[in-house]
Amino acid sequence: MIILLNASSSPQIISETELFINESLLEMQNGDNLIVVILRKDSQEFLGCSGIHELNSKCPAAGIWLKKSAHGYGYGVEAIAALKKWADDNLDYEYLIYPVDRANIPSRKIPERLGGQIFREYEQINLSSNILHLVEYRIPKK
Repeated sequence: MIILLNASSSPQIISETELFINESLLEMQNGDNLIVVILRKDSQEFLGCSGIHELNSKCPAAGIWLKKSAHGYGYGVEAIAALKKWADDNLDYEYLIYPVDRANIPSRKIPERLGGQIFREYEQINLSSNILHLVEYRIPKK
């Protein structure tokens, strides 16, 4: 599972959120993924979640979802930079894959700030059955 910033609609019913949490916990217990929540430092307000998927591969995927009111404050860069540092310190990998909607320029700046380069472009259908035009970045290990 890859979480894309602004790529899919928010859960409409609580059971969708519960399913995501339960699946994330299972994937972390299995050692497949690392999923974290993003909170404001001063208030502990929930801003979103982020993760690294396929931890044991040579090219794990990073992703993020932030609620709309948290966009534009640098939380995405801060979260992905922290996950990348964790990956650099704890994983044996070549690069992180970071897919992002081609039209989402602010989200594209996240991997670019971390040294990511475009590797490929493709289309994918999201949970809302919309076609996404994705740009896949590769962020190298330092």
